[in-house]
Amino acid sequence: KNVPHGNVQQILFWSPSTNKFQRAFVYTPPTYGVNPKEKFPVLYLQHGWGEDETAWSNQGHENLIMDNLIAEGKCKPFIIVNAYGLTNDFKFGSIGQFTGKEFEEMLCNELIPYVDSHFKTKTDRNNRALAGLSMGGMTTKLISGRRVDLFASFGLLSGGQFAPSDFQDKTQIKYLFVGCGEKENPQGIRKSEADCKGAGYNIQGYVSEGTAHEFLTWRRCLYVMAQSLFKDTK
Repeated sequence: KNVPHGNVQQILFWSPSTNKFQRAFVYTPPTYGVNPKEKFPVLYLQHGWGEDETAWSNQGHENLIMDNLIAEGKCKPFIIVNAYGLTNDFKFGSIGQFTGKEFEEMLCNELIPYVDSHFKTKTDRNNRALAGLSMGGMTTKLISGRRVDLFASFGLLSGGQFAPSDFQDKTQIKYLFVGCGEKENPQGIRKSEADCKGAGYNIQGYVSEGTAHEFLTWRRCLYVMAQSLFKDTK
């Protein structure tokens, strides 16, 4: 659409834990840099198994979704970071041994400090979110309970569901999102939403009509989730 468009740029950051430079992509909204003093919330948004850090820009069209939402006044402008999830060495038979701790180390101790020092970010936990599709959602769920010190919002896009017992202190959680395609597990999403709402969590469930485990589902999930993320943060 003929609306103001943001920018997607590649960054390279040194990762001591993997002993090499890692690549990530950063979406900045159209208003980024207009006011030199303005800072923005950040969503760390992960790809699925077999994909990489290019997926959300190339297949997910995250930048276009965000540009249109911002232009329509439906979404608070925020930065999105896509990093490689270190998942593709895991074969499906060994996923039960996957803990997400290698990616957690890189994300929390290497990538976040890099992004916060090179971009105009709000660095408090209320202005930082973690979400992912499919195996990126699985990674998000594994990390979520361990790193509420860094993140206050989490999203699972065809990546499982949250339960009230996933977090020790519900007051630390600002927003949860669970979504999937209608041809996946809509009952699981509705149960997760009902159970977590009943326990006092701010959770949003979404089922994409007529879709399965595919990017149309995940684009729609991002469209819905983005409108609620960072809604009431300062």
